[in-house]
Amino acid sequence: MSLPHLEGLIAAPFTPMHADGSLHTALIPAYYALLKSNGVKGAFICGSTGEGVSLTAKEKMAVITAWGNVAADDADFTVMPLLGGTSLTDCKELALFARDAGMDAVSFTAPFYFKPASVQALADCCIEVAAAVPDLPFYYYHIPVLTGVQHTMYDLLQALHGRLPNFAGIKYTHEDFMDFLSCLHFANGQYDMLWGRDENMLAALALGAKGAVGSTFNYATPLYLQLIAAFEAGDLEKARVLQQQSIDMIRLLGKYGGIATGKAFMQLIGLDCGQFRLPVQNMSAAQFEAFAQDNAAQQFATYCSQLPQATLA
Repeated sequence: MSLPHLEGLIAAPFTPMHADGSLHTALIPAYYALLKSNGVKGAFICGSTGEGVSLTAKEKMAVITAWGNVAADDADFTVMPLLGGTSLTDCKELALFARDAGMDAVSFTAPFYFKPASVQALADCCIEVAAAVPDLPFYYYHIPVLTGVQHTMYDLLQALHGRLPNFAGIKYTHEDFMDFLSCLHFANGQYDMLWGRDENMLAALALGAKGAVGSTFNYATPLYLQLIAAFEAGDLEKARVLQQQSIDMIRLLGKYGGIATGKAFMQLIGLDCGQFRLPVQNMSAAQFEAFAQDNAAQQFATYCSQLPQATLA
């Protein structure tokens, strides 16, 4: 099975919600238009940013269906859902649904309650889920800060190599650059290694990353496209300045409460995706005003994503 590597920016979209916390899938066509018009190459849906762990299986299916509908005829836009990680049976059922809904690939993360005690156990989990959809590229999602599963991905590649024909690669959301580079070189670069830390993108580009999945690509795509262009042109000084601008922006997430701050950024650019579900805490109205002022001071409007005119109309 020949599996092409993904390149460019792949956003991890927020799941749009109404004020009462129910899904607002009617917003997804506008969301897709936003990403496309700003140069994003795909969507990694129902992940951490998309509150996948806070959605029911039925809700995940609704989100998958909505994204499948808007991107069905777009061969240049990749949509990949995160299946989950705690119940392998649920993951397999969702994988089958994703295939039938027209998804381009599927992703799976480590079980994070009963954790795989060894790399071999993790590999066995991947094989069981991926085998349900042998015709779809399968990605493992490495995010040990949330799963608590710390196995190195170089070891996982060794455990899966030659055993899983539809294994495409790894979404790598961690800071182990030694492990990441070893994965890039494994089997002559056979596996797709998608970088998942927006604040460290420049370092990943220097190691050879070609594709990245990130939450801040939803609302600051131009900043990262400029960073990539500067790196490719050999203008490292400009690239460092742009990466620092990314870091300054990302620091506001920590200042205002974490992951839910991303939806506040979306509100600033004009695509209100609602709030995060509990147990994630959202900012108050007063905090949002302070947050907006901090963004103005950082000149967010000069590098943020822009809604297409048709959406504004």
